[in-house]
Amino acid sequence: MLSIIILAAGQGTRMKSEIPKVLHKLAGRTLLEHVYISASRLEHRMINIVYGYGGKKVPETLSHLPVNWIEQEHQLGTGHAVNLALHTIPQDDHVLILYGDIPLITFETLSALIEDSNETGFSLLTSYIEDPKGYGRIVRNAIGVLEKIVEDKDADETQRSICEINTGIMVVRASLLKNWLSQLDKNNAQGEYYLTDIVEHAVEQKVQVNSKSPESVMEVRGVNDRAQLSELERYYQLIQAHHLMKLGVTLLDPARFDLRGDLETGEDVEIDVNVIIEGSVSIGNNVKIGANCYINNADINDGTEIFPNSYIENTVIGKNCRVGPFARVRPESRLDNNVHIGNFVEIKKTDVGEGTKINHLSYIGDSSLGKNINIGAGTITCNYDGAHKHHTIIEDDVFIGSDTQLVAPVTIKKGATVGAGTTVIRDVETGELIHNKIEHTNVKNWKRPVKK
Repeated sequence: MLSIIILAAGQGTRMKSEIPKVLHKLAGRTLLEHVYISASRLEHRMINIVYGYGGKKVPETLSHLPVNWIEQEHQLGTGHAVNLALHTIPQDDHVLILYGDIPLITFETLSALIEDSNETGFSLLTSYIEDPKGYGRIVRNAIGVLEKIVEDKDADETQRSICEINTGIMVVRASLLKNWLSQLDKNNAQGEYYLTDIVEHAVEQKVQVNSKSPESVMEVRGVNDRAQLSELERYYQLIQAHHLMKLGVTLLDPARFDLRGDLETGEDVEIDVNVIIEGSVSIGNNVKIGANCYINNADINDGTEIFPNSYIENTVIGKNCRVGPFARVRPESRLDNNVHIGNFVEIKKTDVGEGTKINHLSYIGDSSLGKNINIGAGTITCNYDGAHKHHTIIEDDVFIGSDTQLVAPVTIKKGATVGAGTTVIRDVETGELIHNKIEHTNVKNWKRPVKK
């Protein structure tokens, strides 16, 4: 059986932040969550996460993760952190050790590493990079057998020239690991218990240390500062973009697309530049998303077009709708089929019936709209009295003229007409016309004032 330990106790001083490093986000998820997601796909007994810097911030922020949280109160090194987690792990388990700041490690790489450990009980993930500065070096003997790992600060000039580096990720049989950890000391430049020193103990006891490498070095790139975080973000986004294009999505510029959640798409979807998608989003067939749109937790059905610079959140949008440009559809709204939401229109907590059009400069909140309604420019629902929100109901086939205020609670019944510029403070009955009487005064030969 496999037990998993994720080390997530470090401060990350180069991030220049009070936020623990593993809580910084990549593609909308914390670094630690990315590691957890890959690890959780493996068949395992338990995932243990060792935290430290920031006190309870890490377990409190990620309390939804079904893991065993272990606090490393004093930062005494990776060997010490692993030892804290070993007490609850059975002797016969294999232990996978991961790091909360290496977010792009994949399920496939971890599966291969675990399989490689079955023979000897010890397998280490290594990689080759052009500039290995800062990484521990893999030292091998003349026939290529792994002998030890030397940390960068403890390496001599010859060892620093080695380009094969230790990623820190390993699988070790628990019985071996417990024995070797008990033999660690702090005689090094950092004054810490290095987990990597167990390699020398393995060699001394003639336990062969197998090694595997990932397909891409980006899988094992850690995050130590914001520049590195930015590099991983762009790489990750490009991977996601190419995956979507293989599924048939047209991205007009893959380098200017951000997916910060989960996206399901139908056929012939087209997404323009600078679109941000967060949360859980579903896009149907023949949908077009214009440039500079933000979409969060939404279902967008077949044939709908979202025009540029629109903001959509926690919303269901039906088939063949038109939204935007510069529209905002706020949470708990639902648009039926063939609805038009035009430029500078804001919808909030509102159901909009089939064929209804709100084309210009309107705010409709806390409302229920029927079918085939036309709402003119400048219409607003006055839903808030300073203490409570009130509901507006507009039934089928209603015509609302421009510059109208609907003071909730109010109902406009089927087939009614509201004249332009009207303030509606009572219900309007079926088939009625309501308008505020306006008297016009015409002044002949009027001369405008002029500046002296």
